[in-house]
Amino acid sequence: MERYNMSSTDFTFIGLFNNEETSNLIFAIISLIFLTAVVANGLMIFLIRTDAHLQTPMYFLLSHLSFIDMTYISTIVPKMLVDHLLGQRTISFVGCTAQHFLYLTFVGAEFFLLGLMAYDRYVAICNPLRYPALMSRRICWIIIAGSWFGGSLDGFLLTPITMSFPFCSSREINHFFCEAPAVLRLACADTALYETVMYACCVLMLLVPSSVVAASYARILAAVCRMGSAGGRRKAFATCSSHMTVVTLFYGAAIYTYMVPHSHHTPAQDKVFSAFYTILTPMLNPLIYSLRNKDVAGALKRSLGRLKSSRRVSGRDF
Repeated sequence: MERYNMSSTDFTFIGLFNNEETSNLIFAIISLIFLTAVVANGLMIFLIRTDAHLQTPMYFLLSHLSFIDMTYISTIVPKMLVDHLLGQRTISFVGCTAQHFLYLTFVGAEFFLLGLMAYDRYVAICNPLRYPALMSRRICWIIIAGSWFGGSLDGFLLTPITMSFPFCSSREINHFFCEAPAVLRLACADTALYETVMYACCVLMLLVPSSVVAASYARILAAVCRMGSAGGRRKAFATCSSHMTVVTLFYGAAIYTYMVPHSHHTPAQDKVFSAFYTILTPMLNPLIYSLRNKDVAGALKRSLGRLKSSRRVSGRDF
């Protein structure tokens, strides 16, 4: 097969809008999801930063989760929507490399952060008296820094290798962004060793955090069942079930994409599952946490109350 230096040309996405009959509907749905994700995550960050009742380690970590969700959905969706409006589907080699790196970094950071957030819930429920010491602001910043370090390491390790392979004459990526499995299908070299390394990285980034989550919640479940207060059990279950819902949705789709052998799923299935955890999950995360959380609902009511009060004061002054 003919080879060429991909850095001298562009990639072409087949994308999600290749069906003319449904392309406008899909465009409208994804636009709505993106807008909702940005507004909902931005609102979560605002409430956590401004409300005194949310100045706890759990919400501090949750604000960074919302920030990560906003950043990584913004590396994929805006270009896809603009390209659809302009009638183009191309991305330069440099642009594809940057998108691949940012995506791996942000999603990798979320993998680790979700796992470490389970530790916060474990300490809060199983060791409440030691919670201020075990989840101090310093520990929270170590968790955040560790999550970003793990995500950045994944991006710096895998991106240069993925984009250094010689590519065949086809320039079409059967995907809607530069995800590694889709890009590697264009390679004209043997990628078996690299795919093994990538699989090992995925085991580290998916199974290790998910194992931490499973172990933490096994201990949490045992502790909750021993609680004498029915109200305490309900509050613990409400908080933990929200986190478990997010973890299951996010990790489940990612495990399918990266750890199930490619021979067991088609490019079309890859796009569906990738869309689920790169587009849909960033919208669901803040909704799941806010709709099932009385503290966040209370913070929103207080914020709206302050806004109404300031408007009344401004109206009287005027």
